[in-house]
Amino acid sequence: MTDLHTPSLFTRHNRPLHTLWLESQAWLCAHELGRMTGRFFDAHCIRKLDPDQHRTVQLLRYGHYHMTTMISETGAYTLLAHHHIPENRHLRWWLTHEVVAVLRDRQAASEDDVPRLGQMCWPGGRTATLLYWQSEPWVRMRDMPVVMAGEAAEPGPMVKRKMSWRECAQRAIRMHGM
Repeated sequence: MTDLHTPSLFTRHNRPLHTLWLESQAWLCAHELGRMTGRFFDAHCIRKLDPDQHRTVQLLRYGHYHMTTMISETGAYTLLAHHHIPENRHLRWWLTHEVVAVLRDRQAASEDDVPRLGQMCWPGGRTATLLYWQSEPWVRMRDMPVVMAGEAAEPGPMVKRKMSWRECAQRAIRMHGM
């Protein structure tokens, strides 16, 4: 089953641009972006992009769902550079500082209980990736040796009992201000 998506609509010089925020990325309607550049971004143009820079989705446009080719933010910048005209500088600035910034801010405001990535750091350059979810830091099992080695390498008072991995992660977070 294909997912149905409801876009955010932006307008520049009386031209619409339907956008989505999917998988932590901004996605732009290829047809409408092409109109803004004065080019038609057809299948030939889209083939110049990497496979992860374009996709087809069911998008709500003008009251009906249509199969719509979407281009990722990086794909849009690639096409703007490849089909360079002086106006593309202004279009790129508008995409970066208005469209993508608004999409990110909207998403950040609605992500209070959405998992997000973080990082623990120790002196000496050791790091471990954390997942913050439901107000708890989570460490991948494959990163546990790094976390435990970081705990063992820290100077401090003698510990009479072994700490659990969760206590270790929370202590590291407190020590490094995460």
